[in-house]
This record gives sequence, structure tokens and C-alpha cells, in this order.
Amino acid sequence: MTHHHREIEPGNLDRRLWASAALNLGITLVEIVGGLWAGSLALLADAAHNLADVGALGLAIFARRLGRRAPTPRHTYGLKRAEVVAALLNAAVLIAISALIGREAVARLFHPEPVRSSVMLVAAAAAFLANVASVLLLRTHSAEDINVRSAFLHLAQDALASLAVVVAALFARTAAGRYVDPAVAILIGVVVLRSAISIVSESLHTLLEAAPAGVNVEDLAEDVARRFTDVRLHHVHAWEVGPGQRVLTAHMKVGATTLLEVEAIAAEVRRFLHEEWGITHATLEAEANGCGREDLLGDWK
Repeated sequence: MTHHHREIEPGNLDRRLWASAALNLGITLVEIVGGLWAGSLALLADAAHNLADVGALGLAIFARRLGRRAPTPRHTYGLKRAEVVAALLNAAVLIAISALIGREAVARLFHPEPVRSSVMLVAAAAAFLANVASVLLLRTHSAEDINVRSAFLHLAQDALASLAVVVAALFARTAAGRYVDPAVAILIGVVVLRSAISIVSESLHTLLEAAPAGVNVEDLAEDVARRFTDVRLHHVHAWEVGPGQRVLTAHMKVGATTLLEVEAIAAEVRRFLHEEWGITHATLEAEANGCGREDLLGDWK
């Protein structure tokens, strides 16, 4: 299993996050004014979602700055995991917003109200274009960073939500127009809820120190054994401190007889783990005779 990792230039990504935050703040103001003027629940729901995105992007920027702080005697890994906590908080906010959207939309279905379709259409179209611009700003940076991916998913969903509001505005003057607006609001809420739950699950896996996505420690140990015939890994533990910071510890039984040979083999294994499995930091405890327990995962006493 080969993993390819692209280095992200921190300053460039920070600037894109700030630009996306500014765009979303503008979108929110336009949609609040337009939603109140047009009487559109779908537009106001999208505005609430965009307002959450402004907060999400702000948290992403703040968490990234914390994550770049150097390790200290108290926080020996640094504060990289602050980005995971930010992603979890963002997702929790989205779940709350989805619940509010759903409640108001269901009430509107039973008591439909007319909307000003022209105002709704202009505001939704402007929001859609701005959201697409935000998505393009973060698209190339969202693959490996759960914090940035959380913000990116917010923006991608907003673009789809704004497009749905545009469709609702086009149908607003039809016989079913009064029902289309709250129906679109419910659709937005469902889509947001689904992705938010996914982010919560992934964030909790990281905080509970589960193996990183795509890393099966059994396959990893077998891969190392195939590549290095005199090396066997056991007591293997793999986890992710924060986005892009994958850590592994293991006992490494080797057939080498001198310290220099052991160090050379360990360096080759670490390089292999980095290139093939994306492990950014591996601590390998070399053994000649073994520790008496050679099961893959070991146990805690």
C-alpha cells in the first residue's frame, strides 16, 4: 500500500483560509438581509450555515497557529491536536444548526408563507458564486488535514445549498412554491448533518488514538517483513497526533550483531515506513534476543 503525501505551504494556506472567511462573512450578510426581505427560510438557513462556516474557518486558522507551536516539556508533541478539537467543535455546531433548520422547516411546511422570488434569487446566486470561489481556494489543501477538510466540507456543502436555494427561488412563483422553500431548507439540513457526523467520527478516532485511516498494523508489519528479511516488528502501536502527524512505536527484532548495523537497519525501516505508509515519526526499539512477547500488539500491564 503506497501513500503519497503533498507538503502544504503554511503561509499560503493561511491566506486562503482568511480569504474564505472574508467571503463567507460577506455571503452571510447578504443572505440575512435577502432572507428577511424575501421571507425565505431556505435563504436564512443557508445564512446560518454560512455564519457557522465563518466560525469554522476562524477556528481552523486559530488551531493551525496553535498546531505550529514548538513542543514544550508539558506538551511534548506540541499542540497539533488542537486542529482535531477544532474540527470536532465545528461538526458539533453544524449538528446543532441542522436541528434548528429542520425544526423551523417542518413548521413552515404546515404553515407555508409566500417569498419574494426575485430577491431570493439574486441573494442565492451571489452566495453560490462566492461559495464556489471559497471551495476553489481550499480544494488543493483538503486531502490530508482533517481541520482544513472540515472547513472545506462546510464550504462545499454551502455551494450546493446555495444552488438548491437558487432552484427554490426559480420555483417560488409556482403552485408548489411555498412548499419548495422549506423543503430545500430540510434538504440542506440533512446534507449538513450527514457530513458533520462523519467529521465527528473521524475526530473521535484521532482523539482516542485509533490507527490512522489507511494504516492496518498487521499489513504494515507484514510489509516490513517482506522488505527486510531479517526484521520482525511486534508490540506495534500507530496513531495520529494531529493532521499529517502519524506516529508509530514498535519493538524491532533484528539479526544484526553490531550497534552500527542496527542503527543502519532502523534508519532504512523508518524511511520505508515514511515513504510507503506515511509514518512521519517512528520509534523503533531494537532487540536481538526478543522481549519474550512477540505478539503484534502487545498488552498493557
